[in-house]
Amino acid sequence: MEFTRESIFVAAVRSFFRSFAVILGVAVGLGVILIACLFVAPSTMTPPKNELVLAPDAFGKEDLLPLSSPAILRVDINGVIGVDGLMTGKIDGILRDSRDAFLANNRVKGVLLYMQTPGGTVTDSDNIYELLMDYKKKYNVPIFAFVDGMCASGGMYIASAAEKTFATPVSIVGSVGVVLGPMFNFSQAMEKYGVQAMTMTEGKDKDMFNPFRPWVPGEDQSLRAVTLAMYNRFIDTFTAARPRVDREKLLSDYGAQIFIAAEGQRIGYIDDANATYSTALTQLVAAAGIKEGEEYQVVKIEPLRSFLADLAVGNSPLSTGKIIHTFHVSPQTNPSLSGKFLYLYTP
Repeated sequence: MEFTRESIFVAAVRSFFRSFAVILGVAVGLGVILIACLFVAPSTMTPPKNELVLAPDAFGKEDLLPLSSPAILRVDINGVIGVDGLMTGKIDGILRDSRDAFLANNRVKGVLLYMQTPGGTVTDSDNIYELLMDYKKKYNVPIFAFVDGMCASGGMYIASAAEKTFATPVSIVGSVGVVLGPMFNFSQAMEKYGVQAMTMTEGKDKDMFNPFRPWVPGEDQSLRAVTLAMYNRFIDTFTAARPRVDREKLLSDYGAQIFIAAEGQRIGYIDDANATYSTALTQLVAAAGIKEGEEYQVVKIEPLRSFLADLAVGNSPLSTGKIIHTFHVSPQTNPSLSGKFLYLYTP
């Protein structure tokens, strides 16, 4: 009996140390991987590298073609402009990469903007538009836009870089306007409950629209002037690109309203309200000088984000210990848009 009790004890000790060794080995292995990632990762936060993704042509084919074949660059404007992949720097990176490596030697003969956006920040909308205009002039390539769902506000601004804009029959276009806010004032509620607040500032109207005090008439003057200047730039850019749009009606009647594609075509916002991806791409290929029947490659360039890169820079749930869930009632509730001037449709 003593031998049996001793065997059980020895077995338990042996099992404990075996399990401990396995856990220690796993921990050491993870540590080695993390250290390697830290050596590989850049010392500063730099944008992730991009990768090339094949997209369907007008016939739905995604075959990899020889490097001698012409290419169409598809740029997806999908989501809120100024957030995640639709920031100025990322679009700039896409356009730059479209002239190198796999797409070197002037392979890109045209650009298709695939639009599905309610708009976004004024700054990024304007910057992306300018990047596309510079690209078109520098490389002498046509740019077409295809709306698959919605192209509103900042989306219309960016689409102004396109010679032609196509849309599916149920797509929505419009919302030419600028918004800042909403802004709230809690001063009366604070007074009711005996709450006071103090803000120390230097400079006239430095605390304009402070929500914890009554607002002073005229303190919104500079903001209104900036909003008007941005609106005028939108109007000028849009009407220059879409000469069929009646400027006076845009200012007095259309305003920031949205329209179904057919109505958008009637008033000059788009060129074809009964289009498909295939028809838009076919017309772009012809405008790009690609011969009928000639094979061409449609490519997208997307940010490459690896698990190891996230782990190295501390963005992975394994390194942070957190899984973040976000829910935005509307694009305007996105914290990254707070306090910014927006070309944004928010129903």
